[in-house]
Amino acid sequence: MSNNKILGNAGEDMAYEYLSSIGYKILDRNFRCKLGEIDLIGFDGDILCFIEVKTRRGNMYGNPSEAVTPYKQHRIVKSALTYISKNRLNNFMCRFDVMEIISDGRQEDTQINLIKDAFQYSGKYGY
Repeated sequence: MSNNKILGNAGEDMAYEYLSSIGYKILDRNFRCKLGEIDLIGFDGDILCFIEVKTRRGNMYGNPSEAVTPYKQHRIVKSALTYISKNRLNNFMCRFDVMEIISDGRQEDTQINLIKDAFQYSGKYGY
């Protein structure tokens, strides 16, 4: 397994722990469909949240959230719509969050930044 994949998996584990500690109820991890993938899905109160986790060793190439491009947002939204339909969650408000994790692998030096409502879906032709 590549170092980037190991770092990404560790970041998702840290994100899961952090979100659980602040009251999110995580429903699913690494949901995949033919349209894309969503790292974490859960409830923040009564809001259904789709969370993209971006983990980096540093921010010398910009903030991790900058890697969530409009194309990536589009794929996340399509995957979220599939998840909502498949799990019959149509009656919930939803939100798209991005979680930035900057870590060299040591817990004490890790920076976590949760960006709630990082991007929005405004309808079928909203992009």
